[in-house]
Amino acid sequence: MSAVEVGMTDEKLRETLLAHIHDVPDYPKPGVMFKDITPLLADAKAFGLLTDTFAELCERLGATKVVGLEARGFILGAPAAVRAGIGFIPVRKAGKLPGACLAQSYELEYGTAEIEMHADAVGPGDRVLVIDDVLATGGTAEAALQLIRRAGAEVAGVAVLMELGFLDGRRRLAEGLGDAPLEALITL
Repeated sequence: MSAVEVGMTDEKLRETLLAHIHDVPDYPKPGVMFKDITPLLADAKAFGLLTDTFAELCERLGATKVVGLEARGFILGAPAAVRAGIGFIPVRKAGKLPGACLAQSYELEYGTAEIEMHADAVGPGDRVLVIDDVLATGGTAEAALQLIRRAGAEVAGVAVLMELGFLDGRRRLAEGLGDAPLEALITL
């Protein structure tokens, strides 16, 4: 049953999802309040609601493929793609995918990282929605947008369960998104 079918408001959806996300203080290091989504994943009704919401976004934005960012983006993106009847593409840390890949480096707070996608996973005519659990500083999502465009596909948007607004990832993604939307179900 989707949010649309039950007439659920954005605020009611937010409340339902937040009720299944637990705060874990001082993880992975002191001073960090980690948002644990595993209780949400363990609740079939809540996880189904989240999946339906992402699938509806795929349909509304005309996505033909979903890119899920390693690792929780796999968990959230794959069922949404199946529910929407479109393909799913994993974007992984460098060296984890077999075969020909496109790679994109990006800046971290201290250093750089690299992600990869199969070179033939998307191409001209594809509209790709990027799905992940959290938008923090936006580095990984920005690199994924660059990969999608380098492959010749169009960006349909970025959808996340949670946006950590105080880290300003939205601003970092603005140029790479162009006219495509950034949809955050929860902003903290």
